[in-house]
This record gives sequence, structure tokens and C-alpha cells, in this order.
Amino acid sequence: MRALISDIHGNLEALQAVLADIKGKGITEIYCLGDIVGYGPNPAECIDLVMDLDVCLLGNHDQAALFDPDGFNAGAERAIFWTRSVLERGVGPKAEKRWDFLGELTRRHRDEATRTMYVHGSARNPLSEYVFPDDIYNQVKMEKIFALIDKTCFQGHTHIPGVFTDTLEFFAPEEMGFKYKLGSGKVMVNVGSVGQPRNNDPRSSYATFDGEVIEFHRVAYDLDKTIQKIYAIPELDNFLGDRLREGR
Repeated sequence: MRALISDIHGNLEALQAVLADIKGKGITEIYCLGDIVGYGPNPAECIDLVMDLDVCLLGNHDQAALFDPDGFNAGAERAIFWTRSVLERGVGPKAEKRWDFLGELTRRHRDEATRTMYVHGSARNPLSEYVFPDDIYNQVKMEKIFALIDKTCFQGHTHIPGVFTDTLEFFAPEEMGFKYKLGSGKVMVNVGSVGQPRNNDPRSSYATFDGEVIEFHRVAYDLDKTIQKIYAIPELDNFLGDRLREGR
């Protein structure tokens, strides 16, 4: 059994709750699909917690912390520059290890045995292409992406969990009883967001996969603690805290 997490965004309380939930299920193999940092108040601590996971991919916010943000809105850009300043203020081997870790993250991981791909954005653009539920109506886009998928592709980036089929359907977790069994067709699976859900549910989202069945999980955490941390940092917009209450 493998746990799949994504889009932590510096939310330490959410990450700790999700990792505890995964451990409670007896799962030891964990993949992170990127965006460890950005938006949230604890980037360094979140990096420290994911360093030893089995696989960790590069997200667009992770890349922006290393270089300059590209295509970000004003609030996201300010958050990234603040995140970078936090990491730069760190001293000693542990701080250097964080930069080395971010710099060595890859954009794509393949599991040939299960014909599975892991990305942050999409199979076509693993770093920054969004695949939203409404994209099922964009046949050209979806067919081009599915053409690059052998069987299954796990991704994040939109913070909206669910399953896309190659018949151009999208199923939210609630519509399928939080479980989806693989069939003969190809699927794209968005595992949702640990640290900033946008599916109108404030609980963290992640998924598990046993090779046949994908299961979605929701985990409550102390979001008020995270929100107060955000409010206390002038460089982080209050909206980044407010949105956590509504999962948007």
C-alpha cells in the first residue's frame, strides 16, 4: 500500500495530521507530488518532514522558491519571496540540506511495474499544467494528455481531488464512495491537497493505492493554529488563512 500526498504548502499542522493518519493505517511508503512550500507559515519544518519520504517531486512553488516565481498572482508571489527569506535565514548543515533537497527534486517519477506515472501538474507538463474537472469538456487537451499516460497518472496542483477517465468523465471522491477500482481504461488521479484544500472541505486530502484500488482520505487538523500563524506574518495575506476555513 502506498500513500500519496501533495500540495502541503508550508502547513505544518496539516502535514503532521496526515502523516499521523497514514502511520495509523500501517502504511510506510509515501510519495509526495510536490509543492511542499508556498502560502503557508512553516516551509522549513515541512521540508524537514518530507525529506525522508520514498519519493518527492518538484512542484511549481518549490521551483519558485529556488528561482523567481513565474505567473504567480501577487499574494502567491509575496508568499514565495517570504518563504525564500525564511530558508535563507537558516544556518548550518540542516539549512543547507533543505536547499540541496529542493534542488535535487525531479519533475516526474515512473513505476514501470504498475504502469504508473507520478507528477505535480500533468503528464504533458509535469510542473505547472492544471487539469481541472471542467477540462473533461476540452477533448483536445485531455486526449493529448492521456496519450502520454500508459495506465495511471497521479497528480496534484489544482488541490481538487478526484478521478479523470479516458472516456472524459470526472468523479469526485464523494461520488464514488471515496474508492475507485482500476479497470482497463486509463485514469488521471488528483490526490487533493494536504495544506490548502480547494474542494469546499477544510480537511486535508490524500490518497492511497494498492495497485488496484485508489482510496481518498480526509483528515481534520488544527486549522485555527495555522491561520493564526499566517495572520502573524505580514508578508502572508490574511486571505491565505481565511480560505483554509472554507476549503477554497
